[in-house]
Amino acid sequence: MHPFLLLITLFTFSLVKAQAVPSGKEVTKRQAESSDSSDSNEGFPPFIELLRGRDGRDGRDGEPGPKGSPGATGEKGDTGPQGPSGPSSGGVTYIRWGRTTCPNTTGTELVYKGWAAGSYFSHTGGGSNYQCVTEEPQNLAFGPGTVNSSYMYGVEYRTYGNIPPEQRHLNRHDVPCAVCYVSTRVAHLMIPGRYTCPPSWTREYYGYLMAERYSHHRSTFECVDASPEAVVGGHADDDGAKFYHVEPRCGSLRCPPYKEEKEMTCAVCTR
Repeated sequence: MHPFLLLITLFTFSLVKAQAVPSGKEVTKRQAESSDSSDSNEGFPPFIELLRGRDGRDGRDGEPGPKGSPGATGEKGDTGPQGPSGPSSGGVTYIRWGRTTCPNTTGTELVYKGWAAGSYFSHTGGGSNYQCVTEEPQNLAFGPGTVNSSYMYGVEYRTYGNIPPEQRHLNRHDVPCAVCYVSTRVAHLMIPGRYTCPPSWTREYYGYLMAERYSHHRSTFECVDASPEAVVGGHADDDGAKFYHVEPRCGSLRCPPYKEEKEMTCAVCTR
């Protein structure tokens, strides 16, 4: 290096060093001023003061991380309070033949009472089933005079001969009936040949199986209460439809267990 350039370089270095090293008083002053500053100068000589830059901008959100594993199943909670009762299931209806009232059982009520009715025993037309007609009929518009019609007659007991003694006084009396509704059950059936119901079924009433006489035109079999009543003032022998006791006939109907000339019993059951 040229001697002149070397001289200038040494002079410049000495000048910078002299300006960078503060006096003892200046060092003490700067240490006092920086005693409350942050630890950002840690690791540097005490006379060197680092200048802070301006606050940077907030960074952007990174990409979502992967879905974590399901947590452990919690403990079973306490049982909640019981809810309100649901709607009624609908209930069932049945006819109690021979009575004007319904059994005194829970949930059973009388819909209406009336009279047993059906087709004339010797007519070839009309309906074959018995009806429980109301005591308070209603009519729509109709014309006077008789027209070509089907006819409805009252039903009379025919309880003579070898029949239960407690029913013989009802011979030729008119038959009452009652339509009953049971709100607490959903099914019903009539069992011919028995006066009790299967387990889990409720017996509404029991009695004797009755229908038209074998030589008359066919009708349905009905279960007439074992303690029947009669319509007041209905002992006039007007014929019409009739209720006869039903007896088994051996052959295709097994005997035993059935016995001829034994009036068949019946039961009306609900569940």
